[in-house]
Amino acid sequence: MMHLLPPIKLTTQKNRQSFIGLLFLLTIGCAFSTNAQQPVRFVLTNAKHEAIPFASFKVSAVPDSSVRMQKLSDSTGTVTFNLTVGSVYKINISSVNYLPLEKTITLKDGQTVFNFTAETATKTLGAVVVTSSRPLMRQEDDKTIVEPEQIAASSTNAYEIMEKTPGLFVDQDGNIYLSSTTPATIYINGREQKMSTADIATLLKSLPPSAIASIEILRTPSAKYDASGSGGIVNIVLKKGVKIGLTGSVYTGIQQGKYGNQTVGVNVNNNNGQLTTYINLNYARRNSYEQLTTDRFFASDSTLNQNAFTKYTATNYYVGFGVNYQFNKKWEASYDGRFSYNDFANTSNTISISKQISTNNAASNSVADVSNKGNNYNLSQSINTKYKIDSLGSEWTTDFSYTHSPSSTNQAYVNNSYLPLNPTGYGDGTIKPNLNYFSAQTNLAWKLPQKFTVETGVKTTHVDFDNSSEYYRQSGGVIVKDVARTSAYQYNETINSAYLQASKTFFGFTLKSGVRMENTNMNGRQTVPADTSFKINRTDFFPYVYFSKGLMKIAGYELRGYLVYRRTISRPAYEYLNPFPRYIDPFLYESGNPSLRPQFTQNYEFNVSVDERPIFAIGINNTKDIFTQVIYPVNGDPKYSYRTYDNLGSNKETYFRVLGAIPPGKRYFFVIGGQYNHNLYTGLYNNKPLSFDKGSWTIFTYQTFKITQLTQLALQGFARFNGQQQFYELTSFGALSLSLNQQFFKRKMTVTLSANDLFFTNNNHFTINQGSINAAGYREGDTRRYGLNIRYNFGIRKKEEQKNIFNVDFPDKTS
Repeated sequence: MMHLLPPIKLTTQKNRQSFIGLLFLLTIGCAFSTNAQQPVRFVLTNAKHEAIPFASFKVSAVPDSSVRMQKLSDSTGTVTFNLTVGSVYKINISSVNYLPLEKTITLKDGQTVFNFTAETATKTLGAVVVTSSRPLMRQEDDKTIVEPEQIAASSTNAYEIMEKTPGLFVDQDGNIYLSSTTPATIYINGREQKMSTADIATLLKSLPPSAIASIEILRTPSAKYDASGSGGIVNIVLKKGVKIGLTGSVYTGIQQGKYGNQTVGVNVNNNNGQLTTYINLNYARRNSYEQLTTDRFFASDSTLNQNAFTKYTATNYYVGFGVNYQFNKKWEASYDGRFSYNDFANTSNTISISKQISTNNAASNSVADVSNKGNNYNLSQSINTKYKIDSLGSEWTTDFSYTHSPSSTNQAYVNNSYLPLNPTGYGDGTIKPNLNYFSAQTNLAWKLPQKFTVETGVKTTHVDFDNSSEYYRQSGGVIVKDVARTSAYQYNETINSAYLQASKTFFGFTLKSGVRMENTNMNGRQTVPADTSFKINRTDFFPYVYFSKGLMKIAGYELRGYLVYRRTISRPAYEYLNPFPRYIDPFLYESGNPSLRPQFTQNYEFNVSVDERPIFAIGINNTKDIFTQVIYPVNGDPKYSYRTYDNLGSNKETYFRVLGAIPPGKRYFFVIGGQYNHNLYTGLYNNKPLSFDKGSWTIFTYQTFKITQLTQLALQGFARFNGQQQFYELTSFGALSLSLNQQFFKRKMTVTLSANDLFFTNNNHFTINQGSINAAGYREGDTRRYGLNIRYNFGIRKKEEQKNIFNVDFPDKTS
């Protein structure tokens, strides 16, 4: 994920030379610190020693007031700044219903916490707006945090927010990518979603955009996190009760492409002293399509052309609810629940024609129609507790969660063969997958003197998954059981883990190191049509090292370098292992590979940030026993193929990521980022030597222009050049989206007009030529959409953030 470089004014030759020198130092990756800095926490409470959340903190150096920083405190009234030891700072604090506070401090070595007490205003403030800048992205230790409020204004669900977040790439199957060409693991509220990519995409499309508080990006997660994140982790943090009185909003939105989407919802937060509650309700209808055209060359003069058109329709209901109770200054507990119900009806039509290329004569012509109708729901519940051990930030947290996600699909198909002329084939079936997921974990973060922190914890997760598919077909006018498609299997997985890591800050350095142990137990059993049981029991260790150091200061901003290493694992899901064939069309089926091995990746990354905003990174991912989706011919006949997963060998991926910005004015912001990925695969594909060498570029931009104080224009866009998806080579593609945001009624109402994929360029041609597979095609979806979103905020106490999304604070003096 790219982040903004704060404005650097190159108004003199000396400054220009300094900037050129900086770029050189970034390139060679070595610099030395001239100022010792340390993280300092400010805590704001009232006269009753109650935390005051979401206060605005402004920190300026004395006497150089051009060096200024600004942040909002969190829900505990705490905010952290990196300050220079021995320097003098002026602290300005403001919050709703409290008198402004101004203090001057001199930072001494070892001082890490300052406590402030705010006095209540003598009379109630009406219609007060707290104005503070919140960055779109910021770096916090080893993770990037995205504040999605701006993007949410032009989105109808969480999936669209993922698509629009700069630096994230979402492919047409719903996989989310960070730095690597391996998909990221998706978490919600710190819990991994043990579901397929399609199910996770459905879940994200059911989440209203207003439900998301932040998005955490972890490209190289620490030992605290599960080791199954070789592609990184995207953690979607949902909003809970915000401790600012009674607040809420109602919203509605429509989007129109070839088909239309509609959504309406309401969310309410209430804080009554120690008790905080919230509820979020949403209703949505989604309609979209996908068109896929493929030409497969199965002989020197023969080709199979397939044209598939699929329409997706769904109706979704979502409820999020929760409660948080603070027993005293030390203990608090919370309950969170989410329920979503989804009705869907998908229809597809596939035309398949095989012909001789030289004569253009058709050898076969068939049409397959498939209809899927059904429903699924997802019920997720969690209970967690937090114990604050001391004022240094030590805490003990415990979390229990349970997810129940069953589904039922009725599928009907009709196969018509016109050349040669054969009787029409009919069939139908019922598919019923059922997922149960339980997780329990406890973590201790112990802050010790001398800037030493120890973290440890244990975790256990258990997955129960079963699926039954029962099909019937028409044969000679009689309905008989279709044994070729009927199946039933059960799968359970238990992973027990523990970790220990420690961090220490000394002489401007921060070193964090740890190790995670994971014991994996997988047990799968297919009962219909035959027993294909398997068991996997193994224990693995995953080391982690994190090194951080301040490099230098330029224009008042600190440059900091980070060096990170971790070992990760990717385990095959059961659908990757189950060998039972699953019908796709008359020429293609898919099946799992029971001999599939897990893949292990060594991750290395060096990156540089400016004032908590990453601007440069270079990394290497070395993967062994890499498994990916492949296509093989059936019994040596390339006309008929099956899709499966296989270990192909090794892969070395090198990536380079950079972001820069034109120093913005007060009304206009411009940022652009780019990433280069180079992959080298070596191994075997269909018993033939594999050598796949591919490099691709991705660039993105985010721009805003404040037309008036109440009107703002925003632009988001990305482009990918010579991309790839596994072994498919893609042509260049991208998307440009615009939104116009207007506020009314003292900023309580916001109306947003949006245009997504304005030029309809988010589609691509693809080719694959590996082993005996030689194919080319084209893929598009219902991506160009025009929308209207309306949101009205209400509440006894109101908080709004200034739309300075990159947290740029302009000095009073020019350099």
